[in-house]
Amino acid sequence: MTEPDPEKPPRRERYRGKNPRGFEQKYKEQQPEKYPLDIAKVLAGGRTPAGSHRPIMVREILEVLDPKPGDFAVDCTLGYGGHATSLLSAIQPHGHLVGLDADPIELPKTEARLRSLGYPDDSIAVHRTNFASLSQILAMEAPEGVQIILADLGLSSMQIDDPSRGFSFKTDGPLDMRMNPLRGRSASKLLTALETESLALLLEINSDEPKAMRIAKAILDAHARLPIDSTFKLAEVIRSSVTSQRQYDKDESSDTVRRVFQALRIEVNDEFSVLDALLKQIPECLVPGGRVAIMTFHSGEDRRVKHAFKQGLINGMYAKISEEIIRPSMQEQRANPRSSSAKLRFAVKRDGGTIPGVAHPEQYGSLL
Repeated sequence: MTEPDPEKPPRRERYRGKNPRGFEQKYKEQQPEKYPLDIAKVLAGGRTPAGSHRPIMVREILEVLDPKPGDFAVDCTLGYGGHATSLLSAIQPHGHLVGLDADPIELPKTEARLRSLGYPDDSIAVHRTNFASLSQILAMEAPEGVQIILADLGLSSMQIDDPSRGFSFKTDGPLDMRMNPLRGRSASKLLTALETESLALLLEINSDEPKAMRIAKAILDAHARLPIDSTFKLAEVIRSSVTSQRQYDKDESSDTVRRVFQALRIEVNDEFSVLDALLKQIPECLVPGGRVAIMTFHSGEDRRVKHAFKQGLINGMYAKISEEIIRPSMQEQRANPRSSSAKLRFAVKRDGGTIPGVAHPEQYGSLL
């Protein structure tokens, strides 16, 4: 028997059919620099190449943030670096970008991509942390404040598509859901710590789940019999709990599963508390006239952003806020279906002086 050559790379795993289905098998999609034609084909089909992410509403974000050469910008959710790339280009020459992200797996890859763009080394600073630490980071990087703050609260496609992260029920994987797999407890361990009433309340608050109690009881009963440690196991328990029929509406059950996964992910990563901390810090981090844009993907996030911006307008911290939600164009939604639930809001910090009506907050009561 011939011994394997240690200098020769191992053969790739074979897969059935014409196209690979597993995340790891999609090696061409994960190497865009080597397979540009394959990447173009995937994009043309309205899909996101494995291991990458398509930034949403780039044009709209640049319009509301109005970046200029020399500005100091913060991308609070660096992700794949799509929005950061556009901001970096717009604030050159002499502009600076700080990128924050808690994901230790994706952050080094994104930093390498940004630095390969050829901008001065000191124009980019990257920190592995969530955006609750914004004030602390800017105390070091920009103590006088910044002109631009951006936060895209959506889950990156790299995280959704990688089954080892446990965020999606489309492929089986460990029930983890941590943005930073090195810290905190997984979704599976969270289930072990919860009582039925607590889980039901979590589902109601984090995802507006109408069948929260029934689903919570089914999940914890099943988890007590045999720990739910995979995404497929959890999805099956959820589907079984919302129907007693062998045949059920696939789309309806998938919506229920999606809401439950969302609720657990929010709890695992303490997302609402982190967002509340960010919203409190933003005014002190912006220079007068500075702008913030936040993109949300579900009602719980959007309610918090809407309330904080409107309260800031009443209190005189903001001179202007978005009057309506900004949504992706129909063309973008067709080209990238993952953009369909995105909602964008912005605010502009007060430039100084007084703003008519601020002394009479009752005028704004209908906004809250």
